[in-house]
Amino acid sequence: METTDQSTRILAIETSCDETAAAVIANGVTILSNVVASQTEIHARYGGVFPEVASRRHVEVIHPVVEEAMRVAHLGFGDLDCVAVTRGPGLVGSLLVGVNMAKGLAVARNLPLLGINHIEGHIYSLWLTEEAPHIRFPVLTLVVSGGHTELYLMTDHGQYRLLGATLDDAAGEAFDKVGRLLGLPFPGGPAIDAASDKGNPAAFRFPRAVMDQGYDFSFSGLKTAVVRQVSQYHSTAAMPTADLAASFQSAVVDALVSKTAAAAAATGATAVHMAGGVSANRALRAAMRARLALPVRVPPLALCTDNAAMIGAAAHFHFIRGRRDSLDLDVVPSLQLV
Repeated sequence: METTDQSTRILAIETSCDETAAAVIANGVTILSNVVASQTEIHARYGGVFPEVASRRHVEVIHPVVEEAMRVAHLGFGDLDCVAVTRGPGLVGSLLVGVNMAKGLAVARNLPLLGINHIEGHIYSLWLTEEAPHIRFPVLTLVVSGGHTELYLMTDHGQYRLLGATLDDAAGEAFDKVGRLLGLPFPGGPAIDAASDKGNPAAFRFPRAVMDQGYDFSFSGLKTAVVRQVSQYHSTAAMPTADLAASFQSAVVDALVSKTAAAAAATGATAVHMAGGVSANRALRAAMRARLALPVRVPPLALCTDNAAMIGAAAHFHFIRGRRDSLDLDVVPSLQLV
């Protein structure tokens, strides 16, 4: 891993979806504070994130969340080197709250401003672990979350090659949709993971949609197969929920691991990293480690879901290379990493 003598303390803000988060990160690898105000209980009644509700809640809590991050870090704004913020991808209303907060702080405190890609943040969550000193490029990273399923080959800091992505639903989105079909609570990923403990993953042979060429993913056919199976039951009470959950999860995990293993072998990667909310899935972690001879690294659970610490880690490596963004920085809801 590249090292640098330049010391930084960065306040990072993340509001891409339904988590209002702020963190202070030192030198790109040390968490001085990491505060997250979750909206999961608010959106559970809708079975998914309601964008307008999310943005309003961000407005309500962004100031106290930032203040708490600074308090926990035991720093004043004069001790900071930069303010970093997620500018995309994400929900436009949610992103605007964070970007406007960051701009206001940059102006008021005369601090440099950096807009960070949310996906790059997930990738850099691995730099906030004890294994960070052992990271050597190239690294293959599977970003797997509610909105993203992508494979990147990272050849150096800030240098990425997109190898494959989902052609339809992201894995996390598929978990949420199937969770609703099975009558499980939102979010679907943790609920299906828990339900699978009592199920038989071989009870139903759902399609893997691995495809022969390339490293792209597809989960719409799998979702449709679950819909057809569920339609055979008169009520959720009559369904073999645990078996359905376990069989669905097995199909998703098999597709993710198969593609990642093939890409790792073809690229000569030194390790495989997983990041994003679905990387918290226990079956995925176990299967990836069982099938790959390479080191498989995942963040701690608190850094799998959206947080600002990962944004601060990514921002550090941009900051030390001299990048600075202007105050006309705008949000880009469909922002691409490469």
